[in-house]
This record gives sequence, structure tokens and C-alpha cells, in this order.
Amino acid sequence: MVYSGVALWRLFWVAVGYGLSAAQEPFATHSIRIEGELTLGGLFPVHARGPKGTPCGDLKKEKGIHRLEAMLYALDQINSDPDLLPNITLGAHILDTCSKDIYALEQSLTFVQTHIQKDTTDVRCTNGEPPIFVKPERIVGVVGASSSSVSIMVAKILRLFKIPQISYASTAPELSDNSSYAFFSRVIPPDSYQTQAMVDIVKAFGWNYVSTLASEGSYGESGVEAFVQVSKEAGGICIAQSLKIPADPKRADFDKIIKSLLDTPRVRGVIIFANEDDIRQVLAAAKRANKAGHFIWIGSDSWGSKHSPVKQQGEMAEGAVTILPKRASVDGFDTYFTSRTLENNRRNVWFAEFWEENFDCQVTRTGSKKDTAKKCTGSAGTPVMFDDKGDAPGRYDIFQYQLVGNHTWDYRKIGQWTDHLHLKVEDMLWPRGSHELPTSVCSLPCKSGERKKMVKGVSCCWHCELCDGYQYQRDEFTCSLCSYDMRPNENRTGCSQIPIVKLEWHSPWAIIPVFLAMLGIIATIFVMATFIRYNDTPIVRATGRELSYVLLTGIFLCYIITFLMIAKPNMGICSFRRIFLGLGMCISYAALLTKTNRIFRIFEQGKKAVTAPRLISPTSQLAITSSLISVQLLGVFIWFGIDPPNTIIDYDEQKTSDPELARGVLKCDITDLQIICSLGYSILLMVTCTVYAIKTRGVPENFNEAKPIGFTMYTTCIVWLAFIPIFFGTAKSAEKMYIQTTTLTISMNLSASVALGMLYMPKVYIIIFHPEQNVQKRKRSFKAVVTAATMSSRLSHKSSDRPNGEAKTELCENVDPNSPAAKKKYVSYNDLVI
Repeated sequence: MVYSGVALWRLFWVAVGYGLSAAQEPFATHSIRIEGELTLGGLFPVHARGPKGTPCGDLKKEKGIHRLEAMLYALDQINSDPDLLPNITLGAHILDTCSKDIYALEQSLTFVQTHIQKDTTDVRCTNGEPPIFVKPERIVGVVGASSSSVSIMVAKILRLFKIPQISYASTAPELSDNSSYAFFSRVIPPDSYQTQAMVDIVKAFGWNYVSTLASEGSYGESGVEAFVQVSKEAGGICIAQSLKIPADPKRADFDKIIKSLLDTPRVRGVIIFANEDDIRQVLAAAKRANKAGHFIWIGSDSWGSKHSPVKQQGEMAEGAVTILPKRASVDGFDTYFTSRTLENNRRNVWFAEFWEENFDCQVTRTGSKKDTAKKCTGSAGTPVMFDDKGDAPGRYDIFQYQLVGNHTWDYRKIGQWTDHLHLKVEDMLWPRGSHELPTSVCSLPCKSGERKKMVKGVSCCWHCELCDGYQYQRDEFTCSLCSYDMRPNENRTGCSQIPIVKLEWHSPWAIIPVFLAMLGIIATIFVMATFIRYNDTPIVRATGRELSYVLLTGIFLCYIITFLMIAKPNMGICSFRRIFLGLGMCISYAALLTKTNRIFRIFEQGKKAVTAPRLISPTSQLAITSSLISVQLLGVFIWFGIDPPNTIIDYDEQKTSDPELARGVLKCDITDLQIICSLGYSILLMVTCTVYAIKTRGVPENFNEAKPIGFTMYTTCIVWLAFIPIFFGTAKSAEKMYIQTTTLTISMNLSASVALGMLYMPKVYIIIFHPEQNVQKRKRSFKAVVTAATMSSRLSHKSSDRPNGEAKTELCENVDPNSPAAKKKYVSYNDLVI
């Protein structure tokens, strides 16, 4: 907060009211006075903050006595140097701040007494004489204070009287504001540098989620505020919790702080800006919570490499990383300090107390500007520099509190920061002797193939979502679909080609139809060879040799298509598939249709006249069959012209929900509809043939294959009726290629086998095993055949209207079996060669 001039004066006079009596005493009880021509003020935290109602507490050795003696040593060195300040002796007036800002303000009022003009004209002693005032020394500058909150309070008063102030330990960033603290400088870098170093450490550890803990007051709160600001600017670091230690904390307050920190168990890194008393109490609370090694403390310079905060708390502080402004040893000071005794150091009014504390014993006691171009250094050999804000440059040593022996811990330098961080990671040791860097994150890193879904409002927290299905991890936050012919690789960080498959010869889906086709081909060749061998025998001639060979050719092609459907698709294979897919069935059913149509026309003609119907000769039959087949071939050639054959890779057919099972199917560019259209004409021939088979069901069973053809067509219809639901019912199955190919080839094999078995195997059996039945019987004229067909038709009609045997009796009554007419009409159908 920036105070106006009026407000500062009000603050000053309020403070004067509290501390005037103490200020008027030339030798205060709790101060050190060293005579000199120029007097410097000194503010040191000789004692810690006292309990409620008491200004001062325990003695502070390192932060208080050590620093105080360093000032006294520096005065001795300057006064003994004839060249530094010739003919000038420096004096000092040193006060104890007791680590409390209000108390320090009261004490420091003695520094401004000589700057206040007092009106004493009306003041008289009891005897009427004017009083004699002992004029206090004039303070030309103040060294101190340690705590930023104390320095801020004191600087506001010293500024009014233009008294320069140089601090050795105050690091609050607000003290860099020249408009409010124009007379303040410091030999220690501000927290803005320190916080940058701490942010760099956090980022070097790979942490992105930390908590902060600060002592109430300017130092702690400003330090945390600066850390938060710098971390935001750097990016990638979020604050889980920002906790504050009260000004007058109780034990329960520290326990509550530890409990709060444990509410975020993944956050192990804690940035702490606190005084050493608070640090000690925080570590004690962690010990009571039995959380040794859980927290990794990142301590500010108030912790540094001090032993007092970690005394008897080594296990709780193990692994802590602390920061301390870079310093160098001053030759001679160690010798000076260790030579101090109660006898030779009576100028330090607190030394006896230090002696008692340090040696655990009891002591008997009662209650300037130089016009020169020469640049000054401190005696340590490091340059003394200030920037335009009165701040020293940022140079820090980084320590880690490590286990160095059996239940023994100590600080070890692990790096430094001078604009950039330099860490010796190999020298770092974590709780329980681990070399593995602890984590402090809101969310664990996502695995390969997982994207980050950020939590709204918290940039360091996210949920990991798997890039499922055919998605891959494009970047840290995005999943994208692989192209249609690709699938995610094993870790889903990219895409790989989907494997290409086809129906293999060794697949069970191929073995069964291939086996059936090979048996069928062997049987067809055997039948064809038998018919050729016995081409002129009565049975072969009675079957109609020309159409039989056509039909056998069609059966052979039905078996051959199995191999074309399983072979690896290419331009040639796909062309042959189109040609022979429906051709074999077309040839078979065209021949059977011609046969059944011929029989039907003969018997229909016999009902009307004795003249033979047209186009029943072998040549005519071949012509009719060829014309029916040519329709199929014409359709195939048109198909070739409209859509030339080629191969495709179908990635949709076997694109399963699990990408690992996805396959691209190499196949011919033939759709299910095109397959059905190619087979459609053959199915039409089959249905038509079945209709004629039904119409000729009344023909005597030994008349020219009518009934075997009928049974063949009935069975074939059943096969193809079963084929259609299986073929289309598996259109969306992952096994579509295998099921449809196997179903199609087996259906064609069964159709061919039914025709081969019912129409030809009985004849082959007679030819080979009963040659005595394969003999020529007498021939009859077509007139006799027609007459017999007519009588058979009439007999069938009458037998349906009369009891059994009546038709036969009528026939016997009307015809004399011994007459020539009867002999002419009664012909054996086995003797007929049509």
C-alpha cells in the first residue's frame, strides 16, 4: 500500500506517541551504542517474535547474532582502514526488532529524533532553570531490517526524513517501488528474481501443479503473489492451494494446514515463503500427521541453508530444495567471530544471552559520500551493485536437504541461478534415498493414443480419453479418424495400412466347395467318357445325345466356377467370373427346358392329331438351346461394355468395431445385385423348366426322362430357395466374403450334382453293370407313339373318375389285343427313340 504524505505523517506521530519515552533515553536497555563521528543505525532480529502479550521471544543465533556481529566486524574493518574513510570514525546504534514490525517501528523512532525540531521555550525545571537535553546522535543511514514487513514499516518513516536505508535480507518485490521507497536499497535480490528461480526449478522437475504456503505479512504474501504471477507468465504451472499461516498461529493452525495440503494427494510440491519459526512448526505438523517424505518443500531464502528450521525435523525436511542469495566467505570473519568471548565482546549487549544459548550454560549477570573514482567492493571480492530500483542483481545458490549418514541430514549445494537455472540433477537425493524424481501434478500424463480433455478453468488438469475405434492421436488434444484404408497403429499415434485378405485355398470356407467341385468334375468327366464310349448304344441314343452333351458341359462349368470364385482376383479371373458365373447354369437349364418342352409338346400334340409337332429334331433342339444360351452371353457382353471388369479392395466389408480385426477384401468389382442379375436369367430358365416338369408329371415314368427331370428341378428349386436368404442375410456380416462365396459355390455344386445324379447315374449304372438291358428294341412310327400317348392321356383321365381297374377293363373291352390295330397301338415306351 502506498501512503500519501499526510498519512505517513499521521503514522509517524502515532508511533511517536507509543515510543517517545524510550526514544528520549540516550542509552536504551536493548540496544548497542558505539560512538563515532558518523552514526549508522542497525536493525536486527536478535529475538524471535514473542508469544501474545510479550514483544520478544527466543534468541535467534544465525539470523540475529551472526548478522549483528557481521556489522560490528565491518565497522571495525572500516575504522581500521586509513584509506577508506580517513579521519572519520563510524559509530552505530543497533536495535532489536524482535521479528515484529510494530515493535521495530517503535524502536526505530530513535533514528529520527535529531531530525525533529522541538519547541522547548516553555519547558522549565523545578528550580526554574531551562532543561539541559542530551542531544542524541544523528543517524546518517540505517542497515536493516531483515524481515520485509519490518523494512516496509521502517522505510515509510525514514523516507520522511530522507534517511537512506540498506537491507541485507528483505526481498519483498514492493520494496522495488521507487515512488514509495525512494531511500531504500538492498544488497539482496528481490523476490521477483527468487520467484523466477523457483519457477524454473518447478519446471525443471516437470511439475505443473503445486501448492503455496506463506506467513502472513509482506514477505510471505508478496513472495507467493510474485510466484503466482511469474508462473502465470511462464505458463504450464497451476496453483492447487494457496494457504496462509496466521500472524499469531497456534498448533491447531499448522495441523489444519497439513490436512488441507493432503486434500490434493498428487500435489507433493509446496512453495513456502515463511519465517523460520513457521517453517519449524509446519514440519512438526507434518511429523504429527506421519507424512515423512510426502511433501517436497521448495523453500525461499528465509529458509536458505539454516539449521534452526529443520532442527529435530530432518526426516520431514528431507529432499527439500531451498534458495539462498549467492554469498562468499569474508576472510577473517570466522576468526573474529570464534574469538568473541564474554570478556572481549561487552559492546554486544546480547552476547551473554547468545553464550548461554550456544553453550547451554548460565552466565552471572543483572538485568557519508566520497568524491573519488575508486569503486568499492565488500571484502569478499564480489562487486556491490544496485540497479535503478536499488536492488542487487539476482544470484542464488540452490541447496537440497539430504540424508548424509545414519539419521543425519545436511544441506548440499546442487546448483545455482543467475538469470538461468543450472541444476546438478545427478547430485539430487530424494526422501528415503531415492534417486527418482517425485511428481507433483494435477493429472498424470496421458498414455500413447490418449488425448487430453482439459478441465474447465484449470489449465494443468485434464482427463485422459482414449482415441477409440479408428481414431489416432493427432496431437496432445486431438483424436482424428484414419483414412478409409488405414487403421490406428499399435499405440494409436498414427495410422497403418489395413491388411489385405482374400479367400485362401487352405481356408475351411474354400476346402469344402473345392472338394465337392473336384468330385463333381471327376464324376462329370466319367459320365461324359462313358457316353462317348457307348455313344451308339440304345440308352445313350434314347437320352438325346446332342442335348445330353450340352447338359453335361453345363454341369461341368457349374463345377468349374468354384475355382474361379476362390482364385485370387485379377483382370482375367474377374472377366471369367462374369462369363461363367451364370453360363454353366444357363447351359444346363436351357438344355433341360428344351427337353421338357419337347416332351410337353409331343403329348399335347397327341391329344389333337397324329402329326408330329414342329422343331423336335436334334438339330432343332440344339438351335433352341443355343438361342436360349445366347441371351445370357449377350447380357454378359453388354455388362462388359457398360462396366469393364476390374479388381477392388473393399475396406467396408470387414471393417469391424475392433480395428485390429479390420481387413481389406481383395475382390472383383461385382456387387451382390450384379451376381443375382447374372444368375437371374438362369433361375428364370430353371423356374420355367420346373413348370414344364410339373405339366409332364403324368407322362409314363419310363418315357424319355420326364420324371427324373421333374425330380431334378424340384430339388434344384429347394437348393436355390435356401441360397437366397443365406446370401442376402449375411450381407452385413464380417464374414460376408467367405459365407457368400461358399454358399454360392456349394449351391451351384449341389445343383449340378442333382442333375448329374438323377439324369445320368442310373443310365451309367445300366451301361456298365447291366449291359443286357442296353439293347435295341423295335421301333414304332410316330403315329403309333402319338396313339399311345393319346390312349395314355385318356386312360389317366378316366382312371381319375372311375374305381381302380375300370379303365383297364374298358380298354380291354374296346380293343382286341390280338388285332393288328391293337398291336400297332400298344408300343413299349422303352422302344421309342425320340
